Amino acid sequence: MTVASSGTIDLGGKPVHRLGYGAMRITGKGVWGPPDDHDEAVRVLRRAVELGVTFIDTADSYGPYVSEDLIREALHDGTGYGDVVIATKGGLTRHGPDVWPPLGRPEYLRQCILMSLRRLGVDRIDLWQLHRIDAKVPAAEQFGEIKSFVDEGLALQIGLSEVTVDDVRAAREAGLDVVSVQNRYNLGDRSAEELLDLCTDEGIAFIPWAPVDAGALARPGGPLDEVSHQHEGVTTSQLALAWLLRRSPVIVPIPGTSSVAHLEENLGAADVELTDEEFRLLSDAA
Repeated sequence: MTVASSGTIDLGGKPVHRLGYGAMRITGKGVWGPPDDHDEAVRVLRRAVELGVTFIDTADSYGPYVSEDLIREALHDGTGYGDVVIATKGGLTRHGPDVWPPLGRPEYLRQCILMSLRRLGVDRIDLWQLHRIDAKVPAAEQFGEIKSFVDEGLALQIGLSEVTVDDVRAAREAGLDVVSVQNRYNLGDRSAEELLDLCTDEGIAFIPWAPVDAGALARPGGPLDEVSHQHEGVTTSQLALAWLLRRSPVIVPIPGTSSVAHLEENLGAADVELTDEEFRLLSDAA
């Protein structure tokens, strides 16, 4: 099994396989503190790369810092990460489990990227993403500071997270070359459809978070369950990921897990092929 059959897209200056890995779940409960099983977290990261994952998404707020530290421990070869693109995010603060206040002051955003560079052990972040636009700070100030990261060579590419079509346009007007967006989107939640259409039309990578959260569509007797009966050994989660991969060529799903077994199940979605009828059935189900 390899994720190579998921196809490729250019991100972080390299062609990466479209089925990636999201490194939020290798932290403690509430995305706070270290994982319950440190060694399993390391195994998950290494197994993901063994199976062909070349795009790993993390953030300084995961832990905080825990996810980035584990990625370096598990995957850094002494000089970098080889063909693997490590994308990270900044712009949130952490005060406790499941608490994520945004902070978009330029000096804080600069601190975020400088510390991520140190933790990941690199001279430049492949893809640095603004985790949230802070409504209390003028967006132009945030975008201007982020543009300087590229100008100074701290980041190769820039992305945005949880944004609207208007946000992307405003960032571009401020001089940002936005190469990716990361919004909640899955088979059961299509609220970012307009944004996805923009990304598809303009070649912007769309990185859906919570990609397998299909909600009621995955219930016994539901559409995912119905389609799974036509694919021996295929799970509803794999079908949800396969639907995303087919939905648009710019989609880069990043299913996350702290278990090697669950990781292998998720990545098996790369080999699942939906028929036209199955794709329409799932598309029309939400």
